[in-house]
Amino acid sequence: MASREDMGSWLEGGTSGHQGPSAAARLGLPESGPGSPAPVGRRLVALVVDWAVATLIAYLVTSPGSFAELNPMVTLGVFALENVLLVSTAGFTIGHRLLRLQVRALGGPAGTAVGFARGAVRTLLLCLVIPAVVWGPDGRGLHDRGAGTVIVRR
Repeated sequence: MASREDMGSWLEGGTSGHQGPSAAARLGLPESGPGSPAPVGRRLVALVVDWAVATLIAYLVTSPGSFAELNPMVTLGVFALENVLLVSTAGFTIGHRLLRLQVRALGGPAGTAVGFARGAVRTLLLCLVIPAVVWGPDGRGLHDRGAGTVIVRR
């Protein structure tokens, strides 16, 4: 029978004394280059770009007079709309595109959109924030795990 020490915590990425397959290998992705898992830094920069774009659009649409008066829920709504539409149809948001990243269905072919259902689930979980900041051993947030998606390099 396997013990907790044998299995390790999913948050720790497995046991410390055993070098199993890499996260990329477990996902069936190449270790580097196009199609490999996207690094965390690039994913975070893409998120900041997308939030900035959503804030600017929300400001222009509502024109409250100053950013201080801007309702954060309007920005969140624009951010969600941007994510669900672009990820579902194109496979990337504006931030992903600028940083050469792509969202694709796990096990799906490169260059194909994830579809509306996966895009909507991923966006809903991303907007809840907590699923996006809890990562598994494969480097994917719970929003990607729940939607069956992965962010890769283009």
